[in-house]
Amino acid sequence: MIYFLGRFLHPRFELFSSLRLVEYISARAIAAALTAIILTLVATPIFIRYLHRKGLVDQWRDTGVASASDKAGTPAMGGAIVTGCVFVSCLLWCNLANGYLLAVLLGLAWFGFIGFLDDKAKTRAKSGDHGLSESKKLVLQAAFAVALVAYLASPFSPLPPGQMSTFYVPFMKAPLFDSPWIYFPIVFFFVLGVGNAVNITDGLDGLAIVPSVFVLGVLGVFGYLLGNARWAPYLNYPFFPGAAELTVFASAFAGAGIGFLWFNAYPAQVFMGDTGALAIGGCMAVLSVVLKQEMLFVILGGLFVAEAVSSQIQDKIGIKWLGRRLFLRAPLHHQMQHKGLAETKVVIRLWIAAGILALIALSTLKLR
Repeated sequence: MIYFLGRFLHPRFELFSSLRLVEYISARAIAAALTAIILTLVATPIFIRYLHRKGLVDQWRDTGVASASDKAGTPAMGGAIVTGCVFVSCLLWCNLANGYLLAVLLGLAWFGFIGFLDDKAKTRAKSGDHGLSESKKLVLQAAFAVALVAYLASPFSPLPPGQMSTFYVPFMKAPLFDSPWIYFPIVFFFVLGVGNAVNITDGLDGLAIVPSVFVLGVLGVFGYLLGNARWAPYLNYPFFPGAAELTVFASAFAGAGIGFLWFNAYPAQVFMGDTGALAIGGCMAVLSVVLKQEMLFVILGGLFVAEAVSSQIQDKIGIKWLGRRLFLRAPLHHQMQHKGLAETKVVIRLWIAAGILALIALSTLKLR
C-alpha cells in the first residue's frame, strides 16, 4: 500500500519526494522489519488474553519427557500473530504484484490454514494426539505442492526463461540438470518435507522461531543478490528479475519472529502451535523453490532436516517396521533432553548449530 502510494506520489509532488525511498529494497526491508516487530509486540499480549478466554490452549501429549506435562494449558495458535503481522507488513511495504512474493504469501497462508485446522481439532478433542489426521494434512499439503508445480510450469511463472526446471547444487556454478520430469517431482516432495519439518522441530520454548529467522534471513539475502542485475552475474548466479522483493518479505518475517520470541522464550507465554509451525514451513519451502535453493536448504535448514529425519526414522522404521526404538527419544531435541540437558541449554545449543549452518550457507555465495 505504502509502496504503491509512494511510487504514485513522489514523481508528481515535491512535497512527497522523501517517498522515493520506496524504490529501494533496503529501505523497504528495514521498514517492513520494524513494522512487523512493533505490530507483534503490541498485538501478542492482546491475542494471548483472547486465546485464554476461548480456551485455545496447548493440549498435553506424551513425548516421554517429564517436563512436557508442565506446558499443558499454555495458549497455542500464537503463530497466527506471526503470520498476521507478516501479512500486514507486506501489505504496507511490498509490491503485491510480484509473482515470487505472491507464491510465498500463498504458501504461508495455505499451510497456516492447515495448521489452524489441526490446532482446532486438538482443542476440540482436548488431546494433543487427536488433531487433523496425517492423511488429511498430507492431502491438503499435496494439493498446494501440485498447484505450485503447475504455477512454475505455466506462462505466469515468475522464473525467467530457461530456469523453469533447472536444479542447482551448492558450490556448483552450472545447474546439475534441467529436466521437468525430474525437477517437478523433487519440488513436490520438497514442499511436503520442508512444510512439516518446522512443525516437528517446534517442541521446546523458542526452539523453532530463531532458526526460522536464520533460514528466512539467509534466503532473503539470496533473493536480494539473485534479483540484482549486477550482483547475480558477479557471483555466477542466474539473474531472477523481481526476486529481490523476497528480501522485504524475509525482513518482515524476521521482525515478526523476533517480536514473537519475546513471548515465546522460556518459559513461554504462548506457543506458535501448528498454525505457526506449518505456515513457516510452507513459506520456507516455497521461498527455497522459487529461488532455486532446494539443495541449499539441506545445509541452511540442517537443524530442521535433522529433526524431521530423526523423527521419521524413529516412527516409520524403528517403531512401525522393526517394532523397537532406534533412538532413546525422537526428534533430536527430546533425545538431548532425555540425556539430562536442561531445556534452555538444548534450545540455545540448537540455536548455535542453526547459526553456524546459516553462515556455511552464506559462504556458498562465493565458494562456487
